[in-house]
Amino acid sequence: MIDNRKEQERDELHRTIWHMANDLRGSVDGWDFKQYVLGMLFYRYISENFVKFVNAGEVEAGNKDFDYAKLEDEAAEEAREDLVQSKGYFILPSQLFCNVKEKAQNNENLNETLESVFRNIEGSAQGHDSEDDFKGLFDDIDVNSNKLGGTVAKRNEKLVRLLNGVADMKLGDYQDNTIDAFGDAYEFLMGMYASNAGKSGGEYYTPQEVSELLTRITVLGKKEVNKVYDPACGSGSLLLKFAKVLGKENVRQGFFGQEINITTYNLCRINMFLHDIGYEKFSIGHGDTLTEPLHWDDEPFEAIVSNPPYSIKWEGDDNPILINDERFSPAGVLAPKSKADLAFIMHSLSWLATNGTAAIVCFPGVMYRGGAEQKIRKYLVDNNYVECVIQLPGNLFFGTSIATCIIVLKKNKVENSTLFIDASKECVKITNNNKLTEENIQNILAAYEKRENKQFYAAVVANDKIIENSYNLSVSSYVEQEDTREKIDIVKLNMEIKEIVAREEQLRAEIDKIIAEIEVGK
Repeated sequence: MIDNRKEQERDELHRTIWHMANDLRGSVDGWDFKQYVLGMLFYRYISENFVKFVNAGEVEAGNKDFDYAKLEDEAAEEAREDLVQSKGYFILPSQLFCNVKEKAQNNENLNETLESVFRNIEGSAQGHDSEDDFKGLFDDIDVNSNKLGGTVAKRNEKLVRLLNGVADMKLGDYQDNTIDAFGDAYEFLMGMYASNAGKSGGEYYTPQEVSELLTRITVLGKKEVNKVYDPACGSGSLLLKFAKVLGKENVRQGFFGQEINITTYNLCRINMFLHDIGYEKFSIGHGDTLTEPLHWDDEPFEAIVSNPPYSIKWEGDDNPILINDERFSPAGVLAPKSKADLAFIMHSLSWLATNGTAAIVCFPGVMYRGGAEQKIRKYLVDNNYVECVIQLPGNLFFGTSIATCIIVLKKNKVENSTLFIDASKECVKITNNNKLTEENIQNILAAYEKRENKQFYAAVVANDKIIENSYNLSVSSYVEQEDTREKIDIVKLNMEIKEIVAREEQLRAEIDKIIAEIEVGK
């Protein structure tokens, strides 16, 4: 059943964001606009979240009329240490979003005020357990950038409009699923610009439906997991699906990820906060996962999901240390320098718990190419780690029309066979892209769970047969394609042609007769 009120609120929220985008169009590039809106949205969120937390504590203590937003800074300072311990950060009343916004119109130094606020929020976590989660969070919101305007006055004018626009977003009451509204605003912005910003593409944003499919594959039959991990986490949408599918309290030890792009790394941490994941429940690292993995102390992980960049270059055998790295050495060979896809798969497998599942989106070429990639597939098949390969439809991801696939890995398989699912037609077309519907997702999950042969859709293939087929893991090699061409009855067709020819000759004879009669009558 659809919650109409919730859908109306969501539509209104999206309209507000569109209005802001149109209002600032031409002055701020789309991708940069997203950064500013997300930054302001984040600023509003942590301000309101902080006030709510402090006020709730005071009300519980019997101070029912208390409002932190109206408190003097000096009085608030007394509670700084305790609040940082509890929340991971501290904001003075004068630096709260609502109070800065209230005075913004008449503040000639608004850019300096905001810069100071952002630095103070980050600085409040310094020396505490939350320091790494807050450090550099506001780096991409340059309030002094020429992108906002050529003069301080023009920049401040844009900043006032940004503050007012974010303030106008109806994010609901905190007791009324507010976090979903903040998260939805974030996801709408990501989708809005991922679809037309070339530098976003699949790298920054995995469509929600694909995220849901990957998540539900890894938690099938489970109500909770210990830890979830994404080695190329982008803006964190895959990790956060676990909070929606299982409930964040059922990801017991938290959310872990690593991202190489600094802007996207900041977005991921912001996204965690916007979805109300406390600083103690996530660990997002910045760096190259393949050469500088940052979660050695946290592995293994019970659930791993990822949509790593397709066929990117990496050091490979140019780096003599990597062949001895325990993540890659079991295969006896490294992924090609020009195609790191299987390096991500080997890394994920290495860090997968014995009772865990990994679901990774792959470029299709890794399933059939020869050379080093074939040797890595040999390792995966010979050790019975491949649970399933799912062929997805083309044109699902922003920025690429490639028909990708999902490889599902497990370490505790019993059957010495692999399931192949052809889900290439499981989609609906929306404008220029394809999309997975809930029905499509359910169909794929049902086939995955049943693990049975189904004509033109699923095939359970003995690993011996895959070995005979040179370790080819392409779905099309094992699931027969349905011939949808119209079948023609040749005998019937010849009869119809014969009748047509006879009729044509009869018509010609009649026409010749009419012409002859006309000529006689002249």
